[in-house]
Amino acid sequence: MNAVPRLPEPDDDDSLLGALRRHGERHARHRAGDESALRRLAQVGVLGWMIVVPTLGGLFLGRWLDGRFQSGLFWTGGLLMVGLAIGCWSAWRWVKKA
Repeated sequence: MNAVPRLPEPDDDDSLLGALRRHGERHARHRAGDESALRRLAQVGVLGWMIVVPTLGGLFLGRWLDGRFQSGLFWTGGLLMVGLAIGCWSAWRWVKKA
């Protein structure tokens, strides 16, 4: 009778086995909710825009009001600070929610 030959056990330093283990670990982390670096980078970008857009809105509105009423930098300075405060507040709220 011919015996069925046994396959050798894979070595721990086998590159294919190591790649499969790493892939399985990444997949398990993903399913557990661990976020990738790219996703975190996107969140930082969103936070930046959440602060910049209201700040620039206040700046442009202030410049327009100052030009309309010839009031120097009165409206620009005040609305710039209000826009910055609104942007920081909305970013803080978004971070607390996420």
